[in-house]
Amino acid sequence: MVRFPLPTDRNARILAFVSLANAAGRGAFITASTLYFTRIVGLSLTELGTGLTAAAVCGLLSGVPFGYLADWRGPRETAAILLALAAAASVWLLVVDSFWPFLVCACLISLFQGGGSAARQAALAQVVQGAEAVATRAYLRSIGNVGIGIGTGVAGVALAVDTRVAYLCVMGFNALCLALCPLIILRLPRSLTDTSGNGGRRPALPPLDVVRDAPYAIVTLINVVMMVHFQITEIALPLWLARHTKAPPSMVAALVLFNTIAVVLFQVRVSRGISNVAEAVRSWRRSGVTLLLACLVFAVSSVGSAVTTAIVLVVAVAIHVYGEMVQSAAAALLSYDLAPADKHGQYQGFFNTGMSFAQMIAPAILIPLIVTWGACGWMVLGVIFLITGLAMAPAVQWALRRQGASTAAIREAKA
Repeated sequence: MVRFPLPTDRNARILAFVSLANAAGRGAFITASTLYFTRIVGLSLTELGTGLTAAAVCGLLSGVPFGYLADWRGPRETAAILLALAAAASVWLLVVDSFWPFLVCACLISLFQGGGSAARQAALAQVVQGAEAVATRAYLRSIGNVGIGIGTGVAGVALAVDTRVAYLCVMGFNALCLALCPLIILRLPRSLTDTSGNGGRRPALPPLDVVRDAPYAIVTLINVVMMVHFQITEIALPLWLARHTKAPPSMVAALVLFNTIAVVLFQVRVSRGISNVAEAVRSWRRSGVTLLLACLVFAVSSVGSAVTTAIVLVVAVAIHVYGEMVQSAAAALLSYDLAPADKHGQYQGFFNTGMSFAQMIAPAILIPLIVTWGACGWMVLGVIFLITGLAMAPAVQWALRRQGASTAAIREAKA
């Protein structure tokens, strides 16, 4: 019997509730925002696209500076303040009526949420370490998917009602969820985030080491390339079904739901056993091979009847979601264990910036490969994942050497 996992640490549970509330608001916003801003606010598609792109750039650039601030002032207070500011900016969405207010509001929300995410990751690094950190992040990812499902359901009701009041309720729900986040995170004990060692007095300004850490940058870059696979179900799969298979387009919703449920139920279980850097490197390599296999199965789904195609697609998505969960767990451990213990704000902010960048470049990679190249494009994509899976070991060895790790530890990371 599959049981939904719960973290045993009280502080980890607090962060889990923050993740749930944040994801619920995000799920509602993502689902309803396009129609709200175009039909209710009256923005053109060009204005909407410009605003969302600018907001994405702000979120991309916010992680390192706000993570640096979290290292200096403490992640608990930093995260609470940034999430409160994001909630306040979200309330503004209820009254925006033209492009420029929307642009400013969207950029502020993305800026504060991106910084808040970096601060939350720094707080998590103080709550749990090592294998427990991987398990906790796996749980946060699972409960985040639950939150997105809740938010999507709330927005779905509004879409069905299709009135101005209904859409405003969704925007209000998003603001309410964000407002709950700082209230929840302040339940973390003050002592947990006081790492200054001077009785709570203001610590010295830490150096911005992450910008000089070339091995960590390479690890982050490898993760960026691999994380393109997260957009397969959102971007590549709908286009593939519509243009290259006999499966009904409505099947996309079922496959996305299958992916979401699998992550909710199995992410923590898949993450077990990844307790050190060497195991993370081996798991990363396994994820590269698994994603290659998933791409090959996707490629053959264009052949056969609608029923055959549907069966093959289910198999492909099952293989893909397993590779996704393995990669996510391995990345969680590497991002923490290769970072200095007292600088997780700036390092996690940098690593999360790579995740945001992957979301930005994914369409430019997936659309030409899958739409134009078809089955050959899937094969090329799979080879990219395989190479990326093999490239992590030397990058991690370099990072370990920079940390002054033992020769045995470096050799084990290669095995």
